[in-house]
Amino acid sequence: MNVAASPNDLCEIIEADRNHVWHHLLQHKGLEINDPKIMVEGNGMRLWDATGKEHLDAVSGGVWTVNVGYGRESIANAVRDQLIKLNYFAHSAGSIPGSLFSERLISKMPGMSRVYFTNSGTEANEKAFKMVRQIAHKRFGGKKHKILYRERDYHGSSITAISAGGQQERNAQYGPYTPGFVEVPHCCEYRAQWDVDHYGERAADAIEEVILREGPDTIGALCLEPVTAGGGVITPPEGYWARVQEICKKYDILLHIDEVVCGVGRTGTWFGYQQYGIKPDFVTMAKGVASGYAAIACLVTTEDVFEMFKDDASDPMNFFRDISTFGGCTAGPAAALENMRIIEDEGLLDNTTLMGERLMANLHGLMEKHRVVGDVRGKGLFCGAELVADRATKEPVAEKLMQAVAADCMAQGVIIGVSNRAVPGLNNVICLSPALISTSDDIDNITDAIDGALTRVFS
Repeated sequence: MNVAASPNDLCEIIEADRNHVWHHLLQHKGLEINDPKIMVEGNGMRLWDATGKEHLDAVSGGVWTVNVGYGRESIANAVRDQLIKLNYFAHSAGSIPGSLFSERLISKMPGMSRVYFTNSGTEANEKAFKMVRQIAHKRFGGKKHKILYRERDYHGSSITAISAGGQQERNAQYGPYTPGFVEVPHCCEYRAQWDVDHYGERAADAIEEVILREGPDTIGALCLEPVTAGGGVITPPEGYWARVQEICKKYDILLHIDEVVCGVGRTGTWFGYQQYGIKPDFVTMAKGVASGYAAIACLVTTEDVFEMFKDDASDPMNFFRDISTFGGCTAGPAAALENMRIIEDEGLLDNTTLMGERLMANLHGLMEKHRVVGDVRGKGLFCGAELVADRATKEPVAEKLMQAVAADCMAQGVIIGVSNRAVPGLNNVICLSPALISTSDDIDNITDAIDGALTRVFS
């Protein structure tokens, strides 16, 4: 595919970018010396930049988003057709794609009932936090308002979302934070805080200890990722989720599952929580809902939660007094409907499970070959490899070496992710989330590139 810009056009594009674009997660001092990377076209698992170089994308758009791959004409057409018919109306009214997608989504989520549309994962989590606070005022005199979050988890980039974020480097310099958010310990068994036989249950019991310290009558909700994403691709240990749910039920605490990364097929089921038998009260989702073809995020609740906001119609304050302007856009649900059809018709959940097993097997192979690989973990096509300078002490490799591994893979034409600027001293995990359409060759090419990079960087 010939997508290279002409030398003159490329020069103009790069200068326009350098002079006017403020990129995410980037120290721009380096762009005064090095050209910014400009992506031009994508098809399937491949991307082409403005120089014409081809890249195999192992992170679904850089941030775990493009679940069904690039170049899906049917999604683009669904969005185009809907925008011509009706592009937007405030979500105080309904729309055809919004209604149909809500019904389709709920059919994949037994026990859940209601969909609240918004435009980003951060905002979806904010809506859940607001509901918890409003429920506290409605039913508990405002007292049961605190929200627990887990060390190493991430729930968004607004001030309140980072107040519920367990990644210190993402939060640094943005305080003071929103009060009422309380951290509980992580559940990474490789970095176990307790030397016990049943680590999963012990990690869950640590949540109960925090609840008892704060006072159960002050805790309204517990917000967790089913698999910790940017904090190191941490899969829950055996026994963890069963015990967490017992604790929430015991103390009447609402369970909020953040599926912004794990949702819509990433782990091999529609949602990550379904891998672990979790029965949530809130589920938030974004990234893969429409595979990045349109902006859409959702907060999904049970009917019990929904009923709390209409139990006294005579009270003018007794409803969820919130608005998300772009929750009224119709492009998102139109794209999401077609995204779900593709996943179903192409059997991508089964493919995710199958290719995820191959990816994990390949990563275990790298672990046998390279002593720098201390641990591998994951679920479906969401996997990580933690790199250590010494297996005995588990000393993490330096973050600059992680960047060197990523740069080496990029030079080979493979885009991987590495944890960065998240958890102090523990930004040492290779993060992989290739699209659900991955083939055996794609998986092998990804891990072959990592193999070569590890050999060169750590030789």
